[in-house]
Amino acid sequence: MDFSAGYAAMIRDAVEADLPAIVEIYNHAVAAKTITADVEHVSVESRLDWFRSHSPDRYPLWVLERDNQIAGWFAFRMYYGREAYRSTAEISLYVAPKFHRQGVGQTLLKHAIAQSPNLGIRTLLGIAFAENMPSVELLKKFGFAQWGYLPEVAQSWQCDRDVIILGRKI
Repeated sequence: MDFSAGYAAMIRDAVEADLPAIVEIYNHAVAAKTITADVEHVSVESRLDWFRSHSPDRYPLWVLERDNQIAGWFAFRMYYGREAYRSTAEISLYVAPKFHRQGVGQTLLKHAIAQSPNLGIRTLLGIAFAENMPSVELLKKFGFAQWGYLPEVAQSWQCDRDVIILGRKI
């Protein structure tokens, strides 16, 4: 089931009622231990401010829905809190386990790249653990290149982790 091959899927702005599904997907990534820097599950309540920090016209949070289920989500956020970086966005992309390897991530990333100019975004940054090859390979497939490598800057689950910064100009 590849969404990019025409299967019915809808990308839309997330609404607060989507937050439990967004958190559930994220917590699966936390449990995987190699996808996110969080080492404990998050709660819906703890993510409310994060959710509300997104704006459909500047730094949106989107969900991809299939069969009335949230299959994945994508978020932009300002890379660095200073005005000079306003046109650069850090991206986050998470897919529900039952929808892995079905084109959800590709569909969301393709949509984000296409919409970036409308949002005033000229540069996208993805930050991943070096061992998270599915994420690294997905970003590279869409024209991201390695712009930075930070050895052993993160420690999670009693492991030092290298971080890769991947970037793409729009």
